[in-house]
Amino acid sequence: MLRDMDQQQPDAVYCLGDLVGYHIWPNEVIAAIRKRKITTIAGNHDIKVTGLHTNPEDLQQPGKNYAYHIIADMARDYLKTLPSYIKLEYRLNNEVLKLYLAHGSPRRVDEYVLADTDQQHVLDMMNEAGADILFVGHSHKPYHRVVQTAEGNYKHVINTGSVGKPKDGDPRACYVLFTIHENSSARDANSVHVAFRRVAYDIEKAAKALEESVLPIELANGLRLAR
Repeated sequence: MLRDMDQQQPDAVYCLGDLVGYHIWPNEVIAAIRKRKITTIAGNHDIKVTGLHTNPEDLQQPGKNYAYHIIADMARDYLKTLPSYIKLEYRLNNEVLKLYLAHGSPRRVDEYVLADTDQQHVLDMMNEAGADILFVGHSHKPYHRVVQTAEGNYKHVINTGSVGKPKDGDPRACYVLFTIHENSSARDANSVHVAFRRVAYDIEKAAKALEESVLPIELANGLRLAR
């Protein structure tokens, strides 16, 4: 995915969290994010690491179904410093365009904002956050949804999907290329562009690594089935 992204040459890169939890390589993932200096917010799995001690033996205990305890102290300290959200404001076309990046929703890190979430609920939370465009993750199901306000403006909700664990039936890695230009406006629904990039990788290698670890076999099956 990173190689594919480099070929697209984006001007900025943001990660919406959950660097850890579902696989045996959390330290390598965190190291790659930090090496590239990718701006990242905290996901619900990242937050769960706070206060835990590095103890691989805990994975053998009932209920330890995620890879929280194999995270190195340095990586754990990094996760504790991640911000909860990111706000970006662009002054384009003689107006302000406000972007809000969250893991779950502007209200809660573990709230699902789905493609069919009640429209008024979506508008209310976006108005509270002062967002014209809302980027979320958490559900691992990519979509781009446009909702119209009572004033006739347009708001966009974009779920970026998941690089490491898609849940939409397509096991390939997923990320989003978002494009704005000098004439982008909340008054024109088509003035921003959202492209979902799907990248193939060796899913079987990743699944077998899980099967040979102390993590639950269900995590390996989830990679193969993308659910």
